[in-house]
Amino acid sequence: MNQKHSKDIDARLQALGITLPNAPTSAANYVPFVQSGNLVFISGQLPMVDGKLTCVGQVGAGGDDGVSLEQAIDAARVCALNLISQLKPACDGDLDRVVRVVRLGGFVASDNNFTDQPKVINGASDLMVDIFGDAGRHARAAVGVNTLPLGAAVEVEGLFEIN
Repeated sequence: MNQKHSKDIDARLQALGITLPNAPTSAANYVPFVQSGNLVFISGQLPMVDGKLTCVGQVGAGGDDGVSLEQAIDAARVCALNLISQLKPACDGDLDRVVRVVRLGGFVASDNNFTDQPKVINGASDLMVDIFGDAGRHARAAVGVNTLPLGAAVEVEGLFEIN
C-alpha cells in the first residue's frame, strides 16, 4: 500500500474540513455496497445527515416545495460524502486503497423546466476530485426525474476501483 497516498488523502480531508459521517443504513432490502473483483458498486445515497434527509423537493420548482440550484448542489455534495462513507468499510477503513472513482450516477428531482442537472451533480463530482485528485475524475450521468425516494431532491450512486 502506498502510505504517501494515504497521508495525502488524510491531509486533503483535513484541509477541506471534512469529517466523514457514519455510513447511512439501507432503507430497504438491499446492501449499501457490493464488491466484485476490484470494483465497488455503492447503492444510491440520499442527502442524509445524522439520519435525517436534508434536502426535499423538486429543483427549480417555485413555492415552498422548491429547491434552489445552490441547495441542490450542496445536497449532491452530501450524497458524495455518504458514498465515501460507504466506500470506507469496503476498503477495510483504508481509503488509500481507492485507485479510481470510475463513475457517478446522479439523479435530480426536477421541475419540468429545470435543465441544469449537470450543475447539480457537479457538487458530487467536484468533491471526488477535491479528495482523490486525478483519481477522482470519473465518467458520469446526471438525470432529471420527477421524484426520488422519501421526496429527496438528489440521489447519487457510485462505482469505484480499489486495490
